[in-house]
Amino acid sequence: MTNTSAFDAPLTIAPDAVLIVIDVQQGFEDEEYWGPRDNPEAEQRIGELLDAWQRTDRPVVVVQHQTARGPLTPGTPGYELKPVVAGVSADLHITKTVNSAFYGTPDLHEWLQQRGATQLVTVGIMTNVCNETTARMGGNLGYDVVFPIDAMHTFAMAGPDGELIPAEQLAKGTGAVLHAMRFAKVVDTAAVLKAV
Repeated sequence: MTNTSAFDAPLTIAPDAVLIVIDVQQGFEDEEYWGPRDNPEAEQRIGELLDAWQRTDRPVVVVQHQTARGPLTPGTPGYELKPVVAGVSADLHITKTVNSAFYGTPDLHEWLQQRGATQLVTVGIMTNVCNETTARMGGNLGYDVVFPIDAMHTFAMAGPDGELIPAEQLAKGTGAVLHAMRFAKVVDTAAVLKAV
């Protein structure tokens, strides 16, 4: 678990902090498939962070999810990155078929270890799925994970009883768990930009 005193300290962003941009792909525009989303400003916030990382020459990792069928299938328009990410010159490009960016190709943990990186800032899609899973795993591996929750979004999902849980509620729950259990520092984009 992250050192408590370090976790409660004011937010600082290391000169070599790695921005991990997760699954910002065209297929997530398919509302008929995914349902209603939250946070329509997510892509704008992601763009602001990408600009800050590129301006300060910090490393960027871009992650793309592959599925065998559906909107994120390689070779379809949905697999392609959204414009906010498409033109980015990434230091590392990962493809994955599961929720965590740590289980992709090439190996994220190995790359981070080779660089001596200790701080990760995760953004992208979906807040409570691939973003949360990557943040939890990063925290468990000992990284200082920063989670700017307004630079991501998710979709409404049905619970086991069939009740549809709004996307905003799912995102709020994710932020609460990551913060309370010290997996990540849950902040907003403005706080990260101020610290860069």
